[in-house]
Amino acid sequence: MSEPISCQCWELRSPGEALEPATREIPLPGADQVVVEVAGCGICHTDLGYIFDGVKPRHDLPLTLGHEIAGVVKQAGANYSDLAGKSVVVPAVIPCGSCELCKDDRGGICKSQIFPGCDVHGGFASHVLIPAAGLCTVDEDALTRSEVELADLAVLGDAVTTAYQAIVRSELREDDVAIFVGAGGVGSFGVQIASSFGAHVIALDIDDERLARCAEYGAHHTINVRDQEPKAIRKAIRGYVKENSLRDTRWKIYETSGAAAGQTLAFSLLTYGAVLGVVGYTMESVKVRLSNLMAFDAQAQGTWGCLPKHYPAVLDLVLSGKVKVKPFVQRMPMSKVNDAIGGLKDHTLSLRPVLIPDF
Repeated sequence: MSEPISCQCWELRSPGEALEPATREIPLPGADQVVVEVAGCGICHTDLGYIFDGVKPRHDLPLTLGHEIAGVVKQAGANYSDLAGKSVVVPAVIPCGSCELCKDDRGGICKSQIFPGCDVHGGFASHVLIPAAGLCTVDEDALTRSEVELADLAVLGDAVTTAYQAIVRSELREDDVAIFVGAGGVGSFGVQIASSFGAHVIALDIDDERLARCAEYGAHHTINVRDQEPKAIRKAIRGYVKENSLRDTRWKIYETSGAAAGQTLAFSLLTYGAVLGVVGYTMESVKVRLSNLMAFDAQAQGTWGCLPKHYPAVLDLVLSGKVKVKPFVQRMPMSKVNDAIGGLKDHTLSLRPVLIPDF
């Protein structure tokens, strides 16, 4: 008979302070739950929001953060016993799957959704107790044949899949112009996904290293926008589009920087029939002329995580090598979690950290 698991973890006890190590007991999973042994957990800028920016999780502190999780199911509830021993990727947003919103394919706004590291303890830990519904199982043979390991797949939990959903929602088509404002994290994976869809991809960022990496993996054109006004950037893009006989309407623009300046820039790039996908998050306000949406007959749409139904397709893109993960992540021992958080906060880390439990 299974016994409750003793979980080693890192907790946020007070906003603005370093995470602290802790031990707690994970109860046996309920009929619709599983306990996943964490192989790797990515750090997202949302985690930094909880620590530094006043974003409030729905679970009281202390709380174990982390919502980009890949691992192995160690214990499974009665209704999901077939998952025991399976390698899985955990969706960052886990809808209930049965309410009216879920049945209408709007699981992203399901009122009963579970967001690890916000609603329940997350993946900065040895183990995590989560709902079993929506878990994406990983084919071990395909994983062995690929160039990635299970821990690397942690970033599918949010960074890769969120970009995918934003792209699918925008109805990106072959030969469309796809513009990513922000070429790190989510943007770096979005560039690759859009390229795999046959789009002509332009990446914008203020970091030459990020842009060079995107140029190697999917971006057809890059622009360093540091110290440039939106009007000049728009002119440069329109010139490039004309020079290369690309579509000058219906651009797909994805704001993936999560910065006020990036959001302002992304909105300024609207053109006729464009779709603006708002993927990045900031607590800052931006000032835009909303009437541009009317004048250009354009759309702006947000995306919250990714529906579990999309995860298998994204996993196939990664395991087939069409979307590269390893060049964009940096593994770090979980005991260095505070160093990793500091590196993201002060921008000394250019890759997405994936924490490997070393308790």
